[in-house]
Amino acid sequence: MSQKSNDGSATVYLIPTPIGNYDDITLRALQLLKELDVLFCEDTRETALLLSHYDIKKRLIASHQFNEEQNGEKILEYLKKGVSVGIVSDQGTPIISDPGYLLSKIAIENNYNVVGLPGATAFVPALIMSGLPPHPFLFYGFLNSKESKRKSELEELKYESYTMIFYEAPHRIQKCITDLYEVFGERKISIAREISKKYEEIYRGELSTISSQIIDIKGEIVIIVDGKKQEEEQNDLTINEQVDQIVSMGMPLKDAIKEVAKLRHMSKSQVYSSYHKEGRE
Repeated sequence: MSQKSNDGSATVYLIPTPIGNYDDITLRALQLLKELDVLFCEDTRETALLLSHYDIKKRLIASHQFNEEQNGEKILEYLKKGVSVGIVSDQGTPIISDPGYLLSKIAIENNYNVVGLPGATAFVPALIMSGLPPHPFLFYGFLNSKESKRKSELEELKYESYTMIFYEAPHRIQKCITDLYEVFGERKISIAREISKKYEEIYRGELSTISSQIIDIKGEIVIIVDGKKQEEEQNDLTINEQVDQIVSMGMPLKDAIKEVAKLRHMSKSQVYSSYHKEGRE
């Protein structure tokens, strides 16, 4: 079913809020916050502070990971009456590692419009400040808080060539970096904290050494990690496997040996000798 976002029907608006600096809110977001009668909020206290800053008063309904599903009936009651509602998270864009998905899904399943506004989200500035390749990228969000599960997640990601983006809590950042290094090996990394706020800091370096820079850091943290490079993938293969792989692509054996020697910074005779040790012809 298609959606005509501006057809005048009751709508759920996903409204991004500043991740730190209140000046980062959009004019459209402010206008909707003033017009809508009801806002479903991750934390009503945080939203109340934001609204107070702009001298706005609204009815606020708490909607977080523990009660979002139960709020489905509430949001449908408003929509059935023709009342549009807003969804806001504490900071940033709803649904992006924040509540809002279940309410949006319920509205869509009941044929109501769901409109998402452009606006603040932490991973975009973190990515463009990182100095790492900006595309393609993979936004993962929060890794599991348990070490064993976190490592399992990382094992599934270790061969991804995309730049990877994670969120992490300050009290887990050192363990997370340790796990990243153990699973991924050496990679370039950027860590951004307190984006748009007074104490914003960006740390850039290697997985093996970055921990010394981030002792006792606090605040909201975004981790950007370089993807696996082609040369790393080649180094996962034995010399024989790499030669055979290139031959299978149509290159003559002699030329394949020459190519592997160049990729591995070895002499052709070394690659030739290694390849034929196992009786290859």
